[in-house]
Amino acid sequence: MARAAGGIFIPRARACGSFHTCEVESHRALTDTPGFQLVVNGSRLALSGRMKLVGLGCLLVASALFAGTQDSEFNVNTRYTVETVVINADGWTTNLAADHDQNGKLSPALRKDASALIGEKLNPTMLDEIGRRLRKEFHARTVEHRVLRGRSPEYVQVAFDVRLKPARFDVSVPKFLYNSEQGWSGAVEGTATVGHNGFTAGLVSDADELSERYSGMVARYENTRLGTDRIHLRFAFEDYHEQWNAAAIAAAPHDAFETSAIYRARNNFEPEVTFALARPLTLSVGASFEQMQFAAAPNESANALVTTLRYHRRLEDSENQHDLDAAYSLRAATKVLGSDFVYARHRWEFRYMLTRGKNVFIDDATAGFISGRAPLYERFTLGNSSTLRGWNKYELDPLGGSRMVHNTAEYRYGIFQVFYDSGTIWDRTDTAILRHSAGIGLRQGIFSLAVAFPIRDGHIDPVFMVGMNY
Repeated sequence: MARAAGGIFIPRARACGSFHTCEVESHRALTDTPGFQLVVNGSRLALSGRMKLVGLGCLLVASALFAGTQDSEFNVNTRYTVETVVINADGWTTNLAADHDQNGKLSPALRKDASALIGEKLNPTMLDEIGRRLRKEFHARTVEHRVLRGRSPEYVQVAFDVRLKPARFDVSVPKFLYNSEQGWSGAVEGTATVGHNGFTAGLVSDADELSERYSGMVARYENTRLGTDRIHLRFAFEDYHEQWNAAAIAAAPHDAFETSAIYRARNNFEPEVTFALARPLTLSVGASFEQMQFAAAPNESANALVTTLRYHRRLEDSENQHDLDAAYSLRAATKVLGSDFVYARHRWEFRYMLTRGKNVFIDDATAGFISGRAPLYERFTLGNSSTLRGWNKYELDPLGGSRMVHNTAEYRYGIFQVFYDSGTIWDRTDTAILRHSAGIGLRQGIFSLAVAFPIRDGHIDPVFMVGMNY
């Protein structure tokens, strides 16, 4: 290239490029003077710079307009008040303003926070947060929310659509507990869910619930939508080996006329169908086929019809939340089912919980009665980690009793709790003796730490309890 006046480069007529021919005829001859070329090229550069500035200005204006549109949309949405929150999932729907999640699909914390949206101005940030928590709690594939027109002007309804994964696997710990009198108890389960079908297998070792420690495996199949979401089907299988306390072994011959002898293993198969009769009422009907193995006697069976009626109701006002739960269960073993034992086991439960801010008051009442000769695992037990806490169950009745009445009054403030238990357990030939205990502890979600004291004369040994889901 050659340099013209003013420093502008101009091509030579015979310069060869990679995509040019080297013939002179391929290039147009320059007929303008160098001064005129300087003016032309300078104009082009100036015009190019101005176009860049114009483009940048247009981009800034468009961004401002877009942001303004978004802000305007946000401000318009926040003018509306939330009328209700509806959560739709696979096989069930709950309207928090109408039924308050009567079926208990949501965790208490999530239910409380989602219900808190009702009556407040629409807050897109809170909707995103509730959606995130729904996805985490239900292990959902996606959670989307829609804002719908409300029944009144300036009101809207918020609907969350929870789309579950077609197949998933979850591991849970239904119980994990240490009791200073009874030692460790625990259970772990794995559940594979495919659509409405759940397949569960687990291991358990529990010294807390019954007179014996039972250890073994459990397996379940559950269908949560048998044609309709109002009918559930379940098959359960249990296989346990037993360990007995020395006090229970010593007491067994004395109580043999009311119960079974000491068995070393048992297994159970239990099909059950649950019907949602009405929104707060469910009825479960099934059968239990239990086989017991004895060390020096033939195996015996306890085959029983099983039915449970449950009621749950939640009432809310501006400051208080009331939860009412009641249940009646009957297990009736009969010769018609080929049972070696013939008995009827009745159990009544009532629970009332009042929540006001961080303050929670709970009253829990239970009663039970057995007629006939029932095996040991059917008998009632007090003095564990949920009843007459602080007492040793083997001091009260090593083999449990055929009659039982118990009540717990509990107060919680935040994570702090205090409780007072009272109850009695006895057989038909015994005299009922009312006993009491009290304790304090800390509870956060599923985790609990407590110390309980039996109320009696003489030396008192506190019982220490720590664990989850008990």
